[in-house]
Amino acid sequence: MEAPTSYCQMVQDQVPTSVHRIYHDTAYGFPLHDDNELFGRLILEINQAGLSWTTILNKEANFRQAYTQFDIATVAHFDEQDRGRLLSDAGIIRNKRKVDAAIQNAQRILALQSSHGSFKAWLDHHFPLTRAEWVKLFKQTFTFTGGEITNEFLLSTGYLPGAHEQDCPIYAHILKQNPPWSKHEPYRQSL
Repeated sequence: MEAPTSYCQMVQDQVPTSVHRIYHDTAYGFPLHDDNELFGRLILEINQAGLSWTTILNKEANFRQAYTQFDIATVAHFDEQDRGRLLSDAGIIRNKRKVDAAIQNAQRILALQSSHGSFKAWLDHHFPLTRAEWVKLFKQTFTFTGGEITNEFLLSTGYLPGAHEQDCPIYAHILKQNPPWSKHEPYRQSL
């Protein structure tokens, strides 16, 4: 049997309650408008580096709890005691660089909110960029972001096309929500 070539193909035979099927059908590629949810997705993508996405999806609720529902202002003010708590929390990924990145990125997002009104407004201000331009911008702005993390963050939040195949039933649902990429003709043509 041939291995699936896309996430859509991978999940099509999974039970509706599998973590991948739920993520695929309800979150992946759907535009996010809430800054805290955007920040949460960035935390999850950063923590996936070097690990399987299954591990991250299985720990998503733990991440949400450990990082105070992804509240940017709260995480930005985490101190050494909070770092210690996170590094001893077996429910999340206990990696000092990833924990530090979450706190530093929360601080950077607070600055973006101050200058642009919101994290989403900052993303919208820079849209559309090529993948390479997005990666460069993210590396200049955030900690622990590279090509794969930036690409998956943007795919998963509707800023880049390609999260779903066009014949995937979820693709039509996403289009109805007008993700940023759907309003930009060169992105639409790239599919």
